[in-house]
Amino acid sequence: MENLEKIYKKLLRETDTRFQRYLYQEIDWDNRIIGIRGARGVGKTTLMLQHIKKEMDVSDVLYVNADDIYFSNHRLIDLAEKIVSKGIHHLYIDEIHKCKEWSKELKLIYDYYSELKIVFSGSSVLDLNKGTSDLSRRAVMYHLHGLSFREYLMLFQGISVPSFSLDEIIKGKPEETNISTPLRYFEDYLKRGYYPFAQDKGFDIKLRQIINLTLENDIPIFAEMPASMGRKFKHLLSIIAESVPFKPNMSKLAELIGTGRNQMGNYLLFIEEAGMIAQLRDDTGGLRGFGKVEKIYLDNTNLIYSLSENNLNIGNLIETFFLNQMRVKNDIVSSSISDFQIGNRTFEIGGKSKTKKQIETIEEGYVVKDDIEFSSGNILPLWWFGLNY
Repeated sequence: MENLEKIYKKLLRETDTRFQRYLYQEIDWDNRIIGIRGARGVGKTTLMLQHIKKEMDVSDVLYVNADDIYFSNHRLIDLAEKIVSKGIHHLYIDEIHKCKEWSKELKLIYDYYSELKIVFSGSSVLDLNKGTSDLSRRAVMYHLHGLSFREYLMLFQGISVPSFSLDEIIKGKPEETNISTPLRYFEDYLKRGYYPFAQDKGFDIKLRQIINLTLENDIPIFAEMPASMGRKFKHLLSIIAESVPFKPNMSKLAELIGTGRNQMGNYLLFIEEAGMIAQLRDDTGGLRGFGKVEKIYLDNTNLIYSLSENNLNIGNLIETFFLNQMRVKNDIVSSSISDFQIGNRTFEIGGKSKTKKQIETIEEGYVVKDDIEFSSGNILPLWWFGLNY
């Protein structure tokens, strides 16, 4: 345990607290058990360490990574007993899915040690989704997405910009920010702005490692399938990256990766929950996420550049950005008239030459263009929608 404490203090010293993610202020840190899920590399560890460093008595906290060798022969509940006996009241656990039966152990800790508060995170969203179903009424769950364009401007460029609601974006409030040459920054964001570690050397290599680990490790282990399926999933992602907005044909997809058609829906859901793709559904399901899948996109534009930089489709790229940014704060579905629907509003995404013909009879119809800086009536710049969170 002494070694765990040394590592915790070292990581805390190295944690920069000058910039906090959008989720930092949204979490109710007073809950007894808090879970933070999100894809690999989006900043969950930093978020946890920042809160400890900024808001807490560091001597009253222990932060651990469940991937540490310590947990090869120690259980979480044993660690909880030790820190409670030392008068520590807060346990932060990173990569919790690395612990066997972690959800059952958290239940026991919750029941046995009422004085202990726990914050946990995990990169395997699949395992966390399964485990937290066992923690219903105990754990409060939050989902951390990657950087918005607004956060990228703050973290990478030192440009402070407020967030704007969709209503404020529609009304043109982002014009008040007076950002100089936003399209130059926007182009860079699309290539390498979604992941906070893009500031580090070797970003391209690290991102490919995340893709490989997710597809060849996380998903096969969770779904109990051969690791070779990961390579087939990667081939599928490359096809999505290079396509015009991808309309799924389950039979062809199944043939492509050598599996049964009936399995494709599950496989796509696994890949989506692991943070590699986003499935755009219609609104027939009545509940969020239950409609028919109309299109499949990669999760974010950085993945498109990583998988298909030399053969990417611009229409796919800019639609991916819009969906990726707007899904965080809005329920977004497919539109029978244009590309996307949010509430009563419909959005057609395109370049400078895109016309209003498709939406000219729609009261709440908007054209969103990727290569303009300012609005004109119901024609809005695409980069504005990256200021939503």
